[in-house]
Amino acid sequence: MPEPRRRELRVHNRERGIDMLYGEMLTFLRNECKAMASAIVSKDGSVLASDVPDDISEETFGIMSATIMGASVTAAIELKKDPPSRVVFETKDTKTIIMNASRKRIIVVVVPSSTDPDLVEQSSQVLMTALRKE
Repeated sequence: MPEPRRRELRVHNRERGIDMLYGEMLTFLRNECKAMASAIVSKDGSVLASDVPDDISEETFGIMSATIMGASVTAAIELKKDPPSRVVFETKDTKTIIMNASRKRIIVVVVPSSTDPDLVEQSSQVLMTALRKE
């Protein structure tokens, strides 16, 4: 599978002084976990920061990731269970890990299928801590 072309890292949250942290953490996930795509998304689907290939619709990626997490939370609540901390779905080539980072934010990371989701979650801890402080 050829390496996807990357566009420049995009950070959309301009009202706070945390732009650099978002960008650095998404770059860290790319390097540490071999992330093919990653994003920080609000639970309404708005993308706050992303590191995705050029041929990916950032808007669709964000909205669908938020929808998947939202549906998982709703299903868990209907079953009278705690909401999931993460949702993982797999294809032949990839795993997509969607993590509840805070009350308002999720982190979405797409990695090769051989990557352990626990590694992605561990590698995301600093970013999750920062997002919880918002």
